[in-house]
Amino acid sequence: MFLNNKTPSSIFRLPSWEVLVILSQYLDPKTLALASCVSKSWSDSMSSDHLWKPIFTSHFPSLSTLQLTNPTVPYRRLFAIGRAAAKRRQQTPSKPHISLDNLIFAVTISTTKSHVVTVAKPGDELLVDPHNGVFRFDVDVREESGLVNEGLKEVKISWNVIIKGWRGVFTMMDCDGTMSFAAGAEGWFSEELPMPGCCSNAGATGIVADLKLGLSDGKQNYRDGKVRVNKLSVGILSIVDWRYVSVEDGLRYLQHFLV
Repeated sequence: MFLNNKTPSSIFRLPSWEVLVILSQYLDPKTLALASCVSKSWSDSMSSDHLWKPIFTSHFPSLSTLQLTNPTVPYRRLFAIGRAAAKRRQQTPSKPHISLDNLIFAVTISTTKSHVVTVAKPGDELLVDPHNGVFRFDVDVREESGLVNEGLKEVKISWNVIIKGWRGVFTMMDCDGTMSFAAGAEGWFSEELPMPGCCSNAGATGIVADLKLGLSDGKQNYRDGKVRVNKLSVGILSIVDWRYVSVEDGLRYLQHFLV
């Protein structure tokens, strides 16, 4: 800064409004926000809709119609709302408070005339596939399964998840279905899961409880004309992308109902 005979007030005079408008067009959102805190005139210049509208629409095109719903909301405010929403979406979900070790999976399946299988499997005995880490588990139930006459039968299926100590229980599936009891056959059943918490009646979650039965093959039949369930598979399936959710996501979901 050159020294001359000008008064201090003229040397340190703030730039004119027109200069601020020209400069502000080259500033990024963060710098604009900081500059608006300098003074009232700077705030007026740096907060104008003609500056923030292109910034808002380029960063959040999916929200570009929000201003139509309430034209009095300035674009700077809409940008702040969009940025806050984007940051919340990017946040890493917190670790679930419960683990598989805290849970017991209880499944009962029967026909109108006979018992099929009843099993209560502690979560710490369930094997997590290290390659995909999804909430889907295979359980060997040959010891718990009874013999069932072959043929097409109506079945009743109940799957509950219990937190150890019986401090809570959540029904994953309680439904009726039909499957063919034949050597080597499989039966697949699903039931949509509710929204967690206060939004339980708000609509579809996009996830279902998934249960599959695997019957013994011909060599494993204990008696002609009768079969038994060899394997039971249970999981939580996303019907949005037809993939099983991760173990952590499954536990996060369950803790809404169990803790």
